[in-house]
Amino acid sequence: MRYAIIADIHANLAAFMAVLVDIKQQGEVEEIWCLGDIVGYGPDPHQCLELLRQTNHICVAGNHDLAAIGEIDTNQFNPDAVAACHWTARQLTPRDVVYIKDLPLVMERDDFTLVHGSPREPVWEYILSISAASENFAHFRSKYCLVCHSHVPAVFKSGKGGVCSFSKFSPESAVGLGEERLIINPGAVGQPRDGDPRASYAIYDSEASQVRLHRVPYDITATQTRMVEERLPIRLVARLSHGT
Repeated sequence: MRYAIIADIHANLAAFMAVLVDIKQQGEVEEIWCLGDIVGYGPDPHQCLELLRQTNHICVAGNHDLAAIGEIDTNQFNPDAVAACHWTARQLTPRDVVYIKDLPLVMERDDFTLVHGSPREPVWEYILSISAASENFAHFRSKYCLVCHSHVPAVFKSGKGGVCSFSKFSPESAVGLGEERLIINPGAVGQPRDGDPRASYAIYDSEASQVRLHRVPYDITATQTRMVEERLPIRLVARLSHGT
């Protein structure tokens, strides 16, 4: 079985559509696993929710999803994110709100735990360091964990004696799934922050026992034009060009 792992769509419809096309080109995929933040920042929150609902998928909630429906406070957001969140809330239909409200914070599939931030703190915690990853291995029971939230592809491994290590996750090499426990971040579909503006997602192949990263170019200008039309913060518009 093959599963597409997507995250941090952030209402970027052009990026999301490009990723769905690329997923189809990679061959048959049984199911899409979405790690949250479908909305926030970008110009097409309702359209992205509607498109995701049309796929065979599972999904956990992200902080921007929950903030857009008033389930969590925005006091940890920067001013641009707050402005985008308030705008997003006005774009959602009642069906969108119910969909987001029903999303779980944690899910288990196959040998994986799915969360947005971290298994220890699914909504808010960023796993950016070896020390944070090391502490989080105690907070999930499965062999592997999928996270996002940082928008940066990464792999953390718990090796012999519980020693944790970090490696970049790039399309050049697949991550083999063996006995060692892993925390894997597939990067962001709609707002990459690793210096590469292309959309990022991964495919898990259960028969090959591997997860492979994919990068997909999309029409960034189209998303930026929509953001300007909707008067979203200009810094959010500009950062898409640079993947930061």
